[in-house]
Amino acid sequence: MEEVIGANLRAVGARIEAAARGAGRQAGSVTLVAVSKTQPQSAVRAALTAGQRVFGENRVQEALEKFPGLRNAFPDMALHLIGPLQTNKVKDAVAHFDVIETVDRLRLAEALAREMERTGRRPHCLIEVNTGEEPQKAGILPAAADEFISDCRDRLGLPIDGLMCIPPHDEEPSLHFALLREIARRHDLPVLSMGMSADFETAVRFGATHVRVGTAVFGARQPYPAAAK
Repeated sequence: MEEVIGANLRAVGARIEAAARGAGRQAGSVTLVAVSKTQPQSAVRAALTAGQRVFGENRVQEALEKFPGLRNAFPDMALHLIGPLQTNKVKDAVAHFDVIETVDRLRLAEALAREMERTGRRPHCLIEVNTGEEPQKAGILPAAADEFISDCRDRLGLPIDGLMCIPPHDEEPSLHFALLREIARRHDLPVLSMGMSADFETAVRFGATHVRVGTAVFGARQPYPAAAK
């Protein structure tokens, strides 16, 4: 397993570097977030052993079960929450994640601000924008993004570093990456988390600073157990 995952990481890294150079960017300007959701702890450990340090998880509870022991062995790792966050999980999210990429509604933003004030722990935050305006997806709508970003930063004092999006699977992703980039520019936000296994090279060309790649690193995603769905 370690050899396969190590080879996959090197291949993805080479593709990221080539895309960055092609866009006239520094090769090290893009961070790979290895999406480890549903993957066993052994696969994450193999990636850590191969040098990967940034991981993305969809579910707070799964991360709590998988990562505490790994953090002890690899204290320089960073954990991103890339799935929807329920308000009743805010306490655990603030305590255990280094980056929360899915701030997408006022109630959640207010809960995060209260918990950060209570604990003094301030994980970096990204605002998720529903660039495709898909009703089944989380994310603030583009038309509401400017006001929401300002509210989160100015009134609530959240450490908002940038934006995240997941384009519709059946649309040209570059249109959505360009939209996210433009919103970020308006607010001088430096971080753009966009691009996954199928389109991360396009995302790099449009300014992604973080790409979230799972299957190209770990192989086919394991299904969630029925009880966890």
